[in-house]
Amino acid sequence: MATLDGQDPRIPGIASAIRVIPDFPKPGILFQDITTLLLDTMAFKDTIDLFVERYSRKGISVVAGIEARGFIFGPPIALAIGAKFVPLRKPKKLPGEVISEEYSLEYGTDKIEMHVGAVEAGDRALVIDDLIATGGTLSAAIKLLERVGAQVVECACVIELPELKGKERLGGKPLFVLVSST
Repeated sequence: MATLDGQDPRIPGIASAIRVIPDFPKPGILFQDITTLLLDTMAFKDTIDLFVERYSRKGISVVAGIEARGFIFGPPIALAIGAKFVPLRKPKKLPGEVISEEYSLEYGTDKIEMHVGAVEAGDRALVIDDLIATGGTLSAAIKLLERVGAQVVECACVIELPELKGKERLGGKPLFVLVSST
């Protein structure tokens, strides 16, 4: 692991708390396992604190967390900055009326959904997930939020896999990442 922000002394501890598992879920993949980060109370706290410090004065009214690991980081950030948390879920997981956005996968497509009325025109949104790889899910989240009139201020992830160039799919939206995988 290499850090993007060598200035903050908390970043190396966060990076070292992320376990890399080779050949999972299939050969050739280096899986970035955040469960070890969650077990390290100091690294987990530092992760949340870094995001809260960055977003506490940006007028964020919505933290949109992408299923499932965005649900881990999003709620404590939302609570700390005084924003509502909105889950962006896989199809057929939310009761009631939803809107959805389809995105491309390596082989096929998928969708994310959000409750109608959860985000309103004029809301200032932060999109959060644990990792950005190809950027498809984050891109779909941006489109979904913008369709209802929200302004996506930034996307935030704990980990980036820069070799997959996911940032290029975000339509110029800023991306804040704590740790870059090498």
